[in-house]
Amino acid sequence: MVATSEPRAAEIGAQVLRAGGSAVDAALAANAALAVTEPTGCGPGGDLFAMVWDAGRGEVLGFNGSGRSSRALDLDGLRARLAANDISAIPARGGLGVTVPGCVDAWCALHERFGRLPLAEVLAPAVELARHGFEVSPVIAGLWARAPASFAGMTAFEDLFLPGGRAPAAGERFANPALAETLEAVGREGRAALYEGARADALVAAVTAAGGVLDRADLSGHRGEWVTPLAARYRDHELWELPPNGQGLAALQMARLLDGFDHASLRPLSAAAIHLAIEAKKLAFADRAQHYADPDFQRVPAERLLADDYMAQRRGLIDPGRAATSVAPGLVEIERGDTVYLAAVDDAGNMVSWIQSNYRGFGSGVVPEGCGFGLQDRGCGFRLDAGHANAFAPGKRPFHTIIPAMIARDGRPVVSFGVMGGGFQPQGHAQILSLLVDHGYDVAAAGVAPRWRHGDPYETDGPDVAEGGGTVAVEAAMPDEVVEGLRARGHRVERDDDSHLYGGYQAIAVEYAADKAQRRYLGASEPRKDGRAVGL
Repeated sequence: MVATSEPRAAEIGAQVLRAGGSAVDAALAANAALAVTEPTGCGPGGDLFAMVWDAGRGEVLGFNGSGRSSRALDLDGLRARLAANDISAIPARGGLGVTVPGCVDAWCALHERFGRLPLAEVLAPAVELARHGFEVSPVIAGLWARAPASFAGMTAFEDLFLPGGRAPAAGERFANPALAETLEAVGREGRAALYEGARADALVAAVTAAGGVLDRADLSGHRGEWVTPLAARYRDHELWELPPNGQGLAALQMARLLDGFDHASLRPLSAAAIHLAIEAKKLAFADRAQHYADPDFQRVPAERLLADDYMAQRRGLIDPGRAATSVAPGLVEIERGDTVYLAAVDDAGNMVSWIQSNYRGFGSGVVPEGCGFGLQDRGCGFRLDAGHANAFAPGKRPFHTIIPAMIARDGRPVVSFGVMGGGFQPQGHAQILSLLVDHGYDVAAAGVAPRWRHGDPYETDGPDVAEGGGTVAVEAAMPDEVVEGLRARGHRVERDDDSHLYGGYQAIAVEYAADKAQRRYLGASEPRKDGRAVGL
């Protein structure tokens, strides 16, 4: 089964499974197709994180495919460049926010370890899609239509993504021959197609011309990393997330905090249940703002932030009847967007949770000549204060928002899932986790339930609880009694039905037979996106 946010990508993933491909082959093929059909959220110029359940070995592995800042620029140099342009923060558009794109390296590393089919065969359907074009789907067309206002005057971007001076409308055909050539080259040459040779030169030239710093050594020296996922107990299940520099740890902290309350006795989507989750979010995000960073630079170990004693102390700060108006990060002893998510599972039971992103919309707007894609703006995740764990430094990975996840029971995954949407993602994970585990929702029902969001989904610097505790946004379908119940507890609540800000959820659940030899899969892709789940 494959579940993605766009129908053609799901069909292409299923096509690769039919040809004998593995779950990773299917996910890679679907991701490459999404780079064609959903450039508003992903592409070879972005980063990638994945979690893979190796059914044969009975173990879960993670891959951190995020890129680093240039080794040729330090914090003082970055500050000087910002000051010369009379700006005080790393801008979302232009070259200063560009870090090394880790996506293609991650494709190749994951395929080398778990692929069954040749890489060229896996990428071939996306190559054809890019070369001959596709009809743009409705949700993606709506996001694409925001681009002209955001990227005005960026000629290379406009030439590629705004043909005729405008975004393609829903149902209109769009082709990207340059991306077809790039994907074909990756299938033929592997990672060298992007990190060496002419495309690497084009990437460096584009970033330099846009005021950023990146060189050939930064590209050729980049390698993603295999990592061990973190786990947090929740009732009789576990939530699996990747360690920082991503924010999966925030979802784990929320799960641990909520595990201390009898959440299952509360009515699902009730004001009482949502209040507890919002308060857990505030505490987790206060730690996120202070402690999460590239693990090579993070001072506080992730495991310490999940420890029983620390979680119990933080849980004691939650008032079940009243919203907190200010939250500080925990005192721990130091031991010296926009995104696409997809899930896939193959005939052997191998399971993949896979997320890939350019960050904010199309990313930086910087488009290398002849490559057919834009570059991410993940450098915006850095801080400029030297003493912070996430301060900009040479060769460092920025704080990241994209997080794949799995829910496990008895040591095996029972759900592979993700929820897109910047800082909303840990909140979305906690909401899905509770609906599935506490209240028995299936993966489809969990995807259509109305959602809440606390704070700015793109906020990275703090827990956003100023001015009376911050704002809770709820979708239009949230019942009035829930809204009034939250307000009675001290929350400021607003209705905001921009579905883009509540994520884009896909999931595959697995049910194991008693003899463990048979499995039944249930897939879902929520209606906030154009996607679907395709099973064989």
